[in-house]
Amino acid sequence: MSEKRMSDTESLMWRLEKDPYLASTFANITILDRPPNMDALYERMERTSILFPRLRRRVLPAPGNFGNPTWVDDPSFDIRYHVRNISLSEPGDMRQLLDLTTLLVADPFDRSRPLWHFIIVNGLRGGRSALIQKLHHTVTDGQGGVELSLLYLDLQRDPGPLPAIDPEVLNAVHNVSEPDSTEALRGAMTDSLRLPLAVLRQVRDVVSDPSLIGSLGTSTTATIKGLMAQLNEVDSSRSPLWTSRSLRRRLETTRVSYHDMRGAAKALGGTLNTSFITAVAHAAGNYHREMGAPVESLRASMAISTRNENSGSNAFTLARMLVPTGEMPIAERFSAVNEILISARSNASASSLDAIAAVSSVIPTSIVTRLARSQAETVDFATSNVRSAGVPLFMAGSQLLENYPVGPLGGVAFNVTLMSYLGSLDCGINIDEAAIESPTLLRESLSQAFTELSAHAPERDSASPSPKGNDKASTKRQRRWWRRSQ
Repeated sequence: MSEKRMSDTESLMWRLEKDPYLASTFANITILDRPPNMDALYERMERTSILFPRLRRRVLPAPGNFGNPTWVDDPSFDIRYHVRNISLSEPGDMRQLLDLTTLLVADPFDRSRPLWHFIIVNGLRGGRSALIQKLHHTVTDGQGGVELSLLYLDLQRDPGPLPAIDPEVLNAVHNVSEPDSTEALRGAMTDSLRLPLAVLRQVRDVVSDPSLIGSLGTSTTATIKGLMAQLNEVDSSRSPLWTSRSLRRRLETTRVSYHDMRGAAKALGGTLNTSFITAVAHAAGNYHREMGAPVESLRASMAISTRNENSGSNAFTLARMLVPTGEMPIAERFSAVNEILISARSNASASSLDAIAAVSSVIPTSIVTRLARSQAETVDFATSNVRSAGVPLFMAGSQLLENYPVGPLGGVAFNVTLMSYLGSLDCGINIDEAAIESPTLLRESLSQAFTELSAHAPERDSASPSPKGNDKASTKRQRRWWRRSQ
């Protein structure tokens, strides 16, 4: 039942889309060495939809929007609606692909169908193709998307026949029906009563009129004040340049060696995540100086995975932090960011996302979106880091060459999401064009920051792993993990 009904966070993301600035759709652009076999891909994704049931299910709102929505079987599910095939016109360059992706991601999902699309794009230069994976965040999060890919990717071009699906799994998938009204109401009540009803009513009233907090009884004041402290963070974003917001999007990409970044992190006494945030902060500071508006600090958000063996499809929280962006050596910035990240991780459990999600079912959608927009306005840029595979992967006869994730903006100036694959860190930069006057400068600044940071990595000698990192022991471990996962 927990997987049939949305979690609080998923329900919140679903409701927030009443405001298009808060859309939670995310994507990934995968470059393929050649066009995939479409018949094989249709067959593989049909199988995947059985093993990952949310791909076959649509969203059923709770009665009167009281409680969390439910996932129900889509009786008209058609794999060819969700898996599509198009072609670029000449010259078939990366800029065309990125511009196409922004249009596809911005197009809202049909809410009467499952919330995902896989679009194969042929016609790239050099005989290559691309896969644009577009998913609504309620289906799964970034790391969940990587785990989903275990079901349709292979370790070789021709993997041979796949194991048969357990008949019980097939039977369960084909017997998912809409709950009757009594079951739906009971589920909605269960969602709404996880906090005492009196507390929820008072939260609703105080959110509507904060002056009422002084009239609350002592038994509930602490609970509500704790929530309100998180919801009413009013410290605005810091950038003097990135003040406007729009629905105009532009994508940029860049790449850096995974091993250089990891080596730099180890040499400087931190983690790969520290290297990533440091590079983005360094780039953001350089952008402001180049534009004639230097700034000493900016507020960033970071998605932190909370995934464990019992997690559902979404298991993450958001941490906010002030990062230094004034002019300084990148090693000094790394040290400062490392301390900031340690503190941010320890405080991530108290994020405003969780606070709003906990009470969103009893607050009108208009107020929930207003609260979320006010929270977004305190953040300059968003970041996320997703780990993928270190061995070559294939899909329907095509080899994956590069992976560029596209994270949702959620009302900030830009989102930088990093995905590791085959010895590289592939970086997708999702930009609000109203905020970022020069997307090219932002991309170049990030590439330069990666280069500066990588210079701190120790040099590899001939006995060290190759740039792709595919030493025999590591490759064998990753292949064993991948086979077990499938």
